[in-house]
Formats: sequence, structure tokens, C-alpha cells
Amino acid sequence: MGRGKIEIKLIENPTNRQVTYSKRRNGIFKKAHELSVLCDAKVSLIMFSKNNKMHEYISPGLTTKKIIDQYQKTLGDIDLWHSHYEKMLENLKKLKDINNKLRRQIRHRIGEGLDMDDMSFQQLRTLEEDMVSSIGKIRERKFHVIKTRTDTCRKKVKSLKQMNGNLLLELKEKCVIHPQFLLHDEGDEESAAAAAAAAVALANGASTLYAFCHQHHSHLNLFSHHSNGEEQPFKTDHDLRLA
Repeated sequence: MGRGKIEIKLIENPTNRQVTYSKRRNGIFKKAHELSVLCDAKVSLIMFSKNNKMHEYISPGLTTKKIIDQYQKTLGDIDLWHSHYEKMLENLKKLKDINNKLRRQIRHRIGEGLDMDDMSFQQLRTLEEDMVSSIGKIRERKFHVIKTRTDTCRKKVKSLKQMNGNLLLELKEKCVIHPQFLLHDEGDEESAAAAAAAAVALANGASTLYAFCHQHHSHLNLFSHHSNGEEQPFKTDHDLRLA
């Protein structure tokens, strides 16, 4: 019994349609490759699926552009690129016109290249309004930048003040815990500075012995005032020698 002919019509089932497309496409590409190899033919195939997915085959050593150029050269009366080139030139002309217009507007705004002697009263008035508007926008932007920078500086100052207050509180707590750092002559500025330096060192994490040694070393170069008015080297009773 002979095999019946299959009616050629659209496959309704999308899945079956895609499977058939893939099989037939691979078969056509295989035949195109055989034709290219066996007969040294120049073959180019381009196809799009239902989902607009492109598939193509081109003979080895060729490109699609070369095939199209040869096709155009063979027919002679068909220019596939001319219409596209004309559209590009038209688009380029429009862009140049827009660019020239913007350049003229910029020159008018800054008053460059204007022959105001030949301008009418209305043109001069329009130019003045444009310049006033531009100055207003520049001034508004300037004030915005100044305000932003001022707010930033205020925030920095506030943060620094807060840090300074925290350091002062921490220093005060350290001095209460270690009162020896507050022992210095009221009239002796160098002694006060040495004690303050020792207290800051302690607040920054230095050991008690280090801070006290720093203060003691600073006292060695000071002089104590006696009742007779003579200056004598300052003497201390502290002995920091390790046993």
C-alpha cells in the first residue's frame, strides 16, 4: 500500500510547529552546506522563526555583506544601500540644524557675535529679557550652592563641638579618678601644661605610670621660688626606680 501525501498547511499546535521548524531548518542548512562543498557554490540562507529569532547559513569564507554586494552588482539596477544612506543624510541635516540653532541661542544669551546696531526694539527687548532670566537662574543656583556649603560647614562644626565636649567630659572623669594630675603650682603655666598633657595621654589610653612619668619628667626642668627670691632647681620626692 503506497504512502499517502501529507497535506501542507499550518500546524495548529505551537509545540509541534516549533519542533517541525527546527527539524526542517536543520535539514535545509545541511543541504545548503552539501551544495556549497560539493559544487563550490556560494550559498546564503536567512530565516526568521515565528518568534522573530534569526537563523542563517553562509558558505565558508564568505559574509552576508559580500553575498548582498555581489547580488547588487549582478543585477546592476538595484541599490540596497542608497535609501538607507539617504535617510542617514537627512537625519544628519536635521541634527546640524538643531545644533546651529542651539549655538545661536547660546551666543544670543551671552551677547557674543551680535550686531545690536541693526537690531530692532523688539529684538533688543527680547535679548534683555533672556539675559535677565539667565542672570536670575545663575543667581538662584549660586545661592543654592552657598546654602549647601553653609549647611555642610555647620554640621561639621556641630560634630566637632560634640566631639570636643565628649573629650572634655572624659578628661574630667580621668582627672577625678587620678587627682595627682591636678597637682601643680597655680602660677606655673609650664607645670599646668605638663599635667594637662599627662591627663590627655591617660585619656587616650596610656597607662597611669606612663602619664605620671611624663608629668614627673616635665617637672625636672622647672624651678621653685623660695621666699628669698632665689631660683633653685625643682626637687621632687618621687622615686620611680623599679625594685
